[in-house]
Amino acid sequence: MVGLFGNKNAGWVGVDIGSSSVKLVSLSQHGHDYQVDSYAVVPLPPSAVVDGTVENQGEVSDAIERGIKICGNKLRHAVIAVPSSAVITKRLEISNAFSEQELEEQVKIEADQFIPYALDEVALDFEVIGPVDNNHALNEILLVACRRDDVSSREEAVNGAQLQCEIVDVDTFATERLLPLLEGCNPDALIGLVDIGASTLTLNVFRKGKIVYNREQAFGGNELTNAIHQQYGMEVAEVEQKLRNGSLDDEIVEMLVMPFRQSVIQQVSRALQFFYSSGAQSQLSELYLAGGTAGIEGLSDLMQEEIGVPAKVVNPFSSIRVGPRLNQDRLINDAPMLAKACGLALRSFDR
Repeated sequence: MVGLFGNKNAGWVGVDIGSSSVKLVSLSQHGHDYQVDSYAVVPLPPSAVVDGTVENQGEVSDAIERGIKICGNKLRHAVIAVPSSAVITKRLEISNAFSEQELEEQVKIEADQFIPYALDEVALDFEVIGPVDNNHALNEILLVACRRDDVSSREEAVNGAQLQCEIVDVDTFATERLLPLLEGCNPDALIGLVDIGASTLTLNVFRKGKIVYNREQAFGGNELTNAIHQQYGMEVAEVEQKLRNGSLDDEIVEMLVMPFRQSVIQQVSRALQFFYSSGAQSQLSELYLAGGTAGIEGLSDLMQEEIGVPAKVVNPFSSIRVGPRLNQDRLINDAPMLAKACGLALRSFDR
């Protein structure tokens, strides 16, 4: 007999390996509905991930293992992502007369013309999007390529935590998957999503739900965290925790957090200027803020006021069920930094 909400389908855990922490999100599917069952945010030593590259697999594996214990689930399978800065994407148009094996060989031939590495050093994947609009004898192919070392270092870190890495995604695709879950998001509009991480600020722009622009800048929450650590002697992990739950002393907020908000807005404004100068035909209709820095009190309101675009903090869980074991208030506080991990967990239901 089918249950009231349909059969439960346990997904694979999404593992977002950032420069300052590892984030895990475990989802399940109940009929047509998703539920967040557990999550974890585990800090990383500064030397573990540098410039998006896993430098110390053991430290990352240890953090993921701690995250699994926090989740309390019997997690076995994982979805991870490589940063878009490490990935080459290309849309190809290839005859639809090729068999599956022939198509794979043809894609490799095409890829060899524009990938600046030997093909044996590269991990390749592709997806058939469908017929080209003005020529149905051709298929549009989305090709994704990445250095094997960038993929294997992350896979090995996950596998070293007693998880089986099933899928390696691209972080922009994980973000793209979130859009239907965002409250008030118009999927047909031109939407910006700024991910303000520990060391990088990334602007993603989506048109009709698909990524059309991506740019990274070397700026992030570490600047604020380190300033508080140096001036007030607090441990970095304590600073990050207090920033997340809004419990820093008023003096620290006034002296350091408020000026940093203005720096964030300046960096986002700069990223948008690059986007508009790239030939964009229209302005953004909405701007969403994700990442650990996005939750700074008042940041979204101030950004909306100064940039002139409606701005909201991302909460990927606003339209899905929350498991009974979770503290909803804490989940809301942590939601902006869990966005990418949630998008990765959603990928497991596409298999």
